[in-house]
Parts: sequence; structure tokens; C-alpha cells
Amino acid sequence: MTEVKPGSSMIDPFGRAITYLRVSVTDRCDFRCVYCMAENMTFLPKKDLLSLEELERLCTVFIEKGVRKLRLTGGEPLVRKNIMHLVRQLSQHLKTGALEELTLTTNGSQLERFAEELADCGVRRINVSIDTLDPEKFHAITRWGHLDKVMRGIDAAQAAGIQIKINAVALKGFNELELPDMLRWAHRRGFDMTIIETMPMGDIDGDRTEQYLPLSQVRAQLAREFTLTDIDYKTGGPARYVRVEETGGRLGFITPLTHNFCESCNRVRLTCTGTLYMCLGQEDAADLRTPLRMSESNELVSQAIDEAIGRKPKGHDFVIDRRTKRPSIARHMSVTGG
Repeated sequence: MTEVKPGSSMIDPFGRAITYLRVSVTDRCDFRCVYCMAENMTFLPKKDLLSLEELERLCTVFIEKGVRKLRLTGGEPLVRKNIMHLVRQLSQHLKTGALEELTLTTNGSQLERFAEELADCGVRRINVSIDTLDPEKFHAITRWGHLDKVMRGIDAAQAAGIQIKINAVALKGFNELELPDMLRWAHRRGFDMTIIETMPMGDIDGDRTEQYLPLSQVRAQLAREFTLTDIDYKTGGPARYVRVEETGGRLGFITPLTHNFCESCNRVRLTCTGTLYMCLGQEDAADLRTPLRMSESNELVSQAIDEAIGRKPKGHDFVIDRRTKRPSIARHMSVTGG
């Protein structure tokens, strides 16, 4: 691999430097979480997907243009065939210092298998999505998942020295009463935890107004049991953090609906088909696959990235209410990357 010499930062029309790239390496997943996708999903045909080599090449261009943090997502990233080849290639940018962090978001199902190799590639922290610690409810919410397998994966990752953050989606009538115990469990294990509002993306075989739980309400409920102190802690993502005085741990809130985080947005999202979304909550996108394949040089794709960053919007269009039962964004979260 040739050494990357980072260039000037990508700056959007609102003066925000784009330093964080989230890459969905596959839209496929071995779970079918009820708030994320329908049970009988139609996934992208394999012919539409970028090869691992093409994904690596695109990521390298972004690193050259100023990306310092790269997160692999899906679907479930660890179900992509030969995914560790991509992780190992990207990890070379950590060794040169061009990339500050390589991380991933996972459902944990494949962690037991890959944790040691991830750590060897320089992955120092990961996000694991868990919405309940009740095995039966876990199977119900994921449709296909098994909590014991995820827990073995978490144990393996922790044993490998990987720092873990637990992501939980707040779902009305499902896990709102469990969140205090989940918080105690996470902090007891030494994990940070982030609670996320459900996002209106894709048809999911249900009415999102029945799921939606504002985090302002969740925080008020937690404040009855815990002392929550706002802290100025950032991981590069959109969460606003508090310290939980009783546990000593950190708790983040991601609130795209009740309190959006657009003013400090530093990220863009690349799909496994080479489509670049400048905003998770907007449909505007740029095709990077065509310029990538038109030339062995990276000049055309670099120009396409510049043009796309030049039209990154100020904020998103998310909304959930009784009058708006259709998803704000038609594509599923698994296509863009969680």
C-alpha cells in the first residue's frame, strides 16, 4: 500500500470540516430488528456491490482528503465475505498515522469469531447494538438473534482489549422500563452506553408512532433514579453525554428528532454500492461508483467527492407524528449504515 499523505480538510458550505466517514460494507444482516427492516427483506443484488478492493480505494481517497475516523457499518459488517481483508488493509492507515481511528458498529453476532483479529488490526473500540437484556425479548426484537451468542462476542472483544459502547434504541412499550438496569449492567462491565431515538427510515411492517419514545422523556425518567451531569465529552459522533454519578460511567443520548445534532455534523456516509449520502436524513446523494470505475486514477472520484461535499445540507428532514406515518426516508437504515 502506498503511504497516504493527507491533504486539506473537506469543508462543507456551512464551514464544517468533514473528518468522519461511515462505510456500509453490506446491506445484509443476520438479524431482522423490527425498527430497522422488514422480516422478508429484498437485499441488493451482489452485482451492484463494490468489491472490497473498490471500497478500500474509495476509503483511501477520503483519508487523503482529510478523513481521520472511519467506521464500518452495515447491515451487519461482519457478515460480509472476507471482511477482515478490508479491515486489515484499512488498518495500514493507522500505522502511518493518516487515520486516527478505525472502528465498527456491530450487532455482536460474529464478534466471538473476529474479536481477536479486529484487535490485531488496531480496532480499539466498537459499538454493539443491544436493546434488551431479556433473552426472549431480544429474540423477539431481532427476530433472528440470540442474546447468549452476542454476550459471548462481547466477552471475546473485551478479552481482546477492545473498548465497548452499548447502543440501545429506546422503544415505547418495549424496553423503556429496562433502561435503568441496562445502564447499571453496562457501567458495571466498564462500557459506555448510548440511548438512541428510533429513526424514520424505510418500511418496517409497522407504525413508527407506536415505537417512538422521545429521549427527553427517557432522560427525565432516568433522572428520578440517577444523578445525570452534563459533560463535554465527544467521540466524533452525534451523542450528547452525561456522567451518571451513582455508577461513575458515561451515558450518551442521540436525539435526531427531539434535539437534532446537525450544527456540528462532521460526517458523511458511503454505501456498499458506492453511493455517498451527505446526510443520513436527506435523499440527496452522489454516485462515486461510476467515476471510480471510469479511471484507474483517483482524480475523477476526488472531484465527485468535492462536488458532493459542496452540497451537504445544513440539517435533516426526520419527523415522526400521527400525520406522517410513511418513513421520512424511504431507504432502510441498513442500506446507508447505522
